[in-house]
Amino acid sequence: MSVDYIVSSLPALAFGAPAPISWERFSEIAGAAAVPPPEWGDLETQLRNAVAEARGGAKWKRPADGCSLFWRGRVLACFQEKDVARRDEMLDRVWWDAAGELTSPASPLGRGALATYAVRLRIALRRSAISASAGAAAFDRMTSATSKVI
Repeated sequence: MSVDYIVSSLPALAFGAPAPISWERFSEIAGAAAVPPPEWGDLETQLRNAVAEARGGAKWKRPADGCSLFWRGRVLACFQEKDVARRDEMLDRVWWDAAGELTSPASPLGRGALATYAVRLRIALRRSAISASAGAAAFDRMTSATSKVI
């Protein structure tokens, strides 16, 4: 099956919306073609380095090819947000937008588009798992363990 067909047959993704398919189903459809290209590794490292810098952990930076001041600036701007949940949402949005860099305008249904979809699906699946009830349950688990110690 051609990559163009695979990409065109996938359900649409939208930031903030629930993931339309599971990772398992996506893997069945895309197979080995969904492996992110090397360019994503470099861009993701740059984004992670910017997060490390914003958190004051420059020693955790890793070498990366290229230098994208645009993405670094966007990541650092996210850390101006005091609300941690909102900051995480903003950071996910930066990653979402950065994944779009993998899709070549000359080949909007090619391997790059499939890699973009894979990165964005992972973000959508992670964001779909975030809920107030899940957070409250995690908090209750952590606090119940500490109350037994006291």
